[in-house]
Amino acid sequence: MDLSILSALFYLIPLYVLINFLCFVFADADLTLLWARLMGHRPEAKLKGLVVWVTGASSGIGEELAYQLARCGSRLVLSARREDELNRVKCNCLENSNLKDEDILVLPLDLLERTSHEEKTKTVIQYFGQIDVLINNGGRSQRSLFLETSVDVYQALMELNYLGTVSITKQVLPHMTRRGRGSIVTVSSVVGLTGAPLATGYSASKHALQGFFKSLRTELTDFPNILISIVCPGPVQSLIVNNAFTEELSKPVATVGNQEHKMPTSQCVRLMLVGIANGVKEMWIAQQPFLLFYYTWQYAPTFAWSVTNLLGRKRVQNFKAGLDADAAYFTKPKTS
Repeated sequence: MDLSILSALFYLIPLYVLINFLCFVFADADLTLLWARLMGHRPEAKLKGLVVWVTGASSGIGEELAYQLARCGSRLVLSARREDELNRVKCNCLENSNLKDEDILVLPLDLLERTSHEEKTKTVIQYFGQIDVLINNGGRSQRSLFLETSVDVYQALMELNYLGTVSITKQVLPHMTRRGRGSIVTVSSVVGLTGAPLATGYSASKHALQGFFKSLRTELTDFPNILISIVCPGPVQSLIVNNAFTEELSKPVATVGNQEHKMPTSQCVRLMLVGIANGVKEMWIAQQPFLLFYYTWQYAPTFAWSVTNLLGRKRVQNFKAGLDADAAYFTKPKTS
């Protein structure tokens, strides 16, 4: 009998390892999030009826969040600076869901105007009576070399991506602690875990968010029903590159490459909602080889540095030559 069990294990263990390896090869998220997608709650069941406040809701990940949350039946607060774009997103939400006009509040918001955040939060609470989920998605990226970049750009990145997010969280969290429940979900980035050339300021702001929210989570141990979740997407199809900071505050990005090689926004957002519905505290969302790169940084940082240096050198060379830095990893570079 014992021999039979050993024989079975001899075949089953390698098979188990092989299956897990194949799953990881085709994975688009970390193992915890994949397990939640396979065995956990569906967002349609857990998020229906909840009041969800999305910042940066006028485009990209924020816009897609609005659409998928609307289909889940969540009541929405849509915030960004451009009210006309928010109204467009609201109309699309109403056309493609069962929500009524009163289920969606368009609330223009500038993360840099921190003195307005208290009043904005009161407006949401007065309108809906509660805030169940805050998704901190607003922010801007960067495409410039440090040696060529004004310090004003670094200040702007920290003011917007870090302090703006901290400020709105500061206003919403007391409401959640009084209720004893809620979720604060912050969109960070792969460069919040590692680093990337041409994005030193952006990476710094995302590292700051990682440190802040991980520390905040430990302060809230007396509130086990308040979720502090950090989302770390890899390259995702969005307009964030179009609006990125460059060497000077007012200088636009010269070259925006094709986005087709990146993860579809809808796929990224679906995984985010799965994570929120299942209380996942940190989500790594990326296609291969980026997901493997996350794990390499986590468990083999010395080797990861050597890979980072090789890719970083190529990225900088492409940028200096006027090529698209991102697409050059996947396709033959084309001059602008």
